[in-house]
Amino acid sequence: MIHLIDFGSILEARKKAAYEAGVWASAIDVGESVTFDPNTAHPRLYVSKDQKSVRWGEMEQNLPDNAERFNPRAWVLGQVGYLSGKHCWEVEVKGNGEWAVGVARQSVQRKGLTPFNTTAGIWAIGEYWGLGNYVAFTSPETTKLTFAKRPRVIRVFLDYTAGVVELFNPETKLPVYTFNSAAFSGEKVYPWFRVWDGTALTLHP
Repeated sequence: MIHLIDFGSILEARKKAAYEAGVWASAIDVGESVTFDPNTAHPRLYVSKDQKSVRWGEMEQNLPDNAERFNPRAWVLGQVGYLSGKHCWEVEVKGNGEWAVGVARQSVQRKGLTPFNTTAGIWAIGEYWGLGNYVAFTSPETTKLTFAKRPRVIRVFLDYTAGVVELFNPETKLPVYTFNSAAFSGEKVYPWFRVWDGTALTLHP
């Protein structure tokens, strides 16, 4: 029996592996310090003094309802937005509640029950609608993701020029989900986070 070798599939697999290795190398090279912006945080989200951690609180803080602040969505943005280049940061997930991490356009709606998906200008993954239910917030429907165990850290890689947002598991160095051809529409893009009851997020380094 003659076994035919599908060289096309082999080539595509090698290209994919090379791309993933290249993206991971870039992510390591451009890792940077990110902080939470307390002026955007929902009143239930408590940002630490060094602005590197955020947690859900039982009581709403008495904060000004400024235009930048998310309400009623329990979201918060990073301090710095990006208009070009490659950027990367790590988010440590603590606790046992729902969470989400990714990026959002500057124009993302701050008030009201904003949907969190690519149509709304958010590119993210997270744990949603129950523990162990991991999804990418794609549009019109979410995309289910599978983790062997609850992720401890998520590494976010943004290539603004290429329109790519890629979420990695640093322990395996493999991409969890990739958003291609992201429509940033020439706007600044900010680190974006969702924190729910029982969860805290910490930014590294």
